[in-house]
Amino acid sequence: MPKLLVIDDEPIICHSFRRAFSGPDVEVLTAGSVAEGWAAVGRDRPDVIVTDLQLPDGTGLDLFEKVRAADPRRPVVVITAYGTMETTIEAMKRGAFDYLTKPVDLAQMSAVLGRAFEAARLMREPAALPTDPGEDRIIGRSPVMQEMCKLIGRIAPQDASVLILGESGTGKELVARAIYSHSKRADRPFLAINCAAIPDTLVESELFGHEQGAFTGAERQRVGKFEQCGDGTLLLDEIGDMPLAAQAKMLRLLQDQTFERVGGSQAIATRVRVLAATNQHPEKLIAEGKFRHDLYYRLKVVTIHVPALRDRREDIPELAHHFLFRYAREANRDVRGFVPEALDLLQRADWPGNVRQLQNCVRAAVYQTVGHVLAPADLPGLVAPGATPAGVPTAAGAAPFDLGGTIEAMLQDGAGDVHARVTSLVERELLTRALRRTHGHQAQASDLLGINRTTLRTKLRELGITLDKVVADAPAE
Repeated sequence: MPKLLVIDDEPIICHSFRRAFSGPDVEVLTAGSVAEGWAAVGRDRPDVIVTDLQLPDGTGLDLFEKVRAADPRRPVVVITAYGTMETTIEAMKRGAFDYLTKPVDLAQMSAVLGRAFEAARLMREPAALPTDPGEDRIIGRSPVMQEMCKLIGRIAPQDASVLILGESGTGKELVARAIYSHSKRADRPFLAINCAAIPDTLVESELFGHEQGAFTGAERQRVGKFEQCGDGTLLLDEIGDMPLAAQAKMLRLLQDQTFERVGGSQAIATRVRVLAATNQHPEKLIAEGKFRHDLYYRLKVVTIHVPALRDRREDIPELAHHFLFRYAREANRDVRGFVPEALDLLQRADWPGNVRQLQNCVRAAVYQTVGHVLAPADLPGLVAPGATPAGVPTAAGAAPFDLGGTIEAMLQDGAGDVHARVTSLVERELLTRALRRTHGHQAQASDLLGINRTTLRTKLRELGITLDKVVADAPAE
């Protein structure tokens, strides 16, 4: 169970954290001084630490320095009641995960802790290569996967930038973590940032930080991810969605190892190793004027192509069993394997969402089955290429389908997740048709649907919809 250590000499603050965040998923520990906090760090090995700056026997910054020296990968969140922020900003420069002011907004703190626990997981549960044991490892013995893992082994010890290309759901983040885990920086921080999930106007601030008054709402100086990461490793996921202005600053950073905060003029040095990932085609983005060609060539010192699941079908049985055993333990279910027909169906099925879709499919089946082995009936809606269950559209979705009949069939099968399945079905049909109508143009599709581009991208990733397949499957006009 993840552990949160809260260090504050105000009992009401510690009580508030215990009441708000204690539960089956998180154990909350508390301490009231630097000495007590440092003893708890050694004794309880917390995953995330929240510390006040002003403590009876010293400062939170003193404690942070000791924690940072012992293990720079442990996220530390600083809270303070003082408005000057100088020491807090200094802590951020040295690698603190984030800071908040008192009185603490629990909703904001919850969001920060969520990111901190995820960062701790990424750094402490390294992705292993196929020859290594481990829960979170790259799985596959196909020739294409063996070649990819050989390349990871060759480039991981280097400090070169790496560009990771692959469709949604193929495991690009897992590849990035494997590079980090086998690098010389494995004992330094690892941070991942999704460029597509941040509004365009805030990307530069999130990456490089900003000075007080740099723009409306910039009430204080903020340290960005590059400063927080220190000499660790930073993954820029969905870098194809990075705005051009931020791309220009990224180019300078890769060339000179320096950058400036938004609104600042001081050059700040960095030794961060940059890994970048995208499910888009960089050459196409360059041709459309959406990505700088010089940044592309700086990033692709080494390029790793993560294969789609359809290109390594021989790995599907091992992947399926890996997920089955994981979720059987998680759900405390006595599920032991697949009948041959189910495994054959998994191997022949079309997987537009790749490994992520397979993972979700097996997880749902494990939670819903009443038997000890999974049969084709436990894999609702899964079909092999060329076959379409009655009333359910294909991924192309060109033909109309009987929604009422589909709902009735789902209600009769008694699986218990009808709402999620129908919602996914309708959203897939709607988004696919909208993208076809706009010939794959996401901005036009989002306007047509009345949702913002970030929401559209998120739904496309969740549903495993790829633009290439949508456009390729479009009926001729």
